[in-house]
Amino acid sequence: MKKQSIAEIKAVFASGNPDEDWLAELQRDERRGVQQLLMQREKQLMKEMEQRVKFKDMCRFEAQQHSNGFQHVAGIDEAGRGPLAGPVVAAAVILPQDFELLGLNDSKQLSEKKRIEYYEIITQEAVAYHIAAIDHTVIDQINIYEATKQAMHEAIAALNPAADCCLIDAVRLDGLPCPSASITKGDELSVSIAAASILAKTYRDDLMKELHERYPQYDFASNMGYGTKSHLQKLEEYGPSPYHRKSFAPVRNIIHTY
Repeated sequence: MKKQSIAEIKAVFASGNPDEDWLAELQRDERRGVQQLLMQREKQLMKEMEQRVKFKDMCRFEAQQHSNGFQHVAGIDEAGRGPLAGPVVAAAVILPQDFELLGLNDSKQLSEKKRIEYYEIITQEAVAYHIAAIDHTVIDQINIYEATKQAMHEAIAALNPAADCCLIDAVRLDGLPCPSASITKGDELSVSIAAASILAKTYRDDLMKELHERYPQYDFASNMGYGTKSHLQKLEEYGPSPYHRKSFAPVRNIIHTY
């Protein structure tokens, strides 16, 4: 039988799970390209297995609440507490109990490309989700911590169906209509909080890119409003934009010089 070309073998691998007899035959193929493809597949299978184990571990908080009788367990996280400009954003998301997205992690651990990919999957498959933004003027009025909690409350309140249990990254929220738990580093440990972190960050990044179009001198599309060295230099040069947080010390100090 004529041997398949490397390109043909790649196509079979790309199509899904190849036949075991066919794989055994490839093991006897001494061509370097074939052996490299087999090694790559082995590495990919190992990576997928590790991701599956991690994902199952990240589901343990949700699984515990489901076993307690809760049906709609929401994960809540925020993005944008630290920046000098722009809103703080919170997301709440209820995932299906059979949801699986291997590689899901804290949004800060993922590339922008992967966050965008996961954002689409999460928003399409979620039982419910909502994203709330609190702008810089409110942050200046009530402080960033209270603004963060307000964004979280708004995101939770807008869920349909409503959450009957909430898992929140680090923040303790009072006055919720359902039981809740605050989980330190929840965006690394809980699948629903990790999903919320991706929604919040992706949404906020898009908002900052829009602000960049209006105020390109601050390079918001790159720094997302965080106080990078370059951003601070631009603040010194141009003064604050209308979207900078005047209550934050670096901005407040510069305002006093103008």
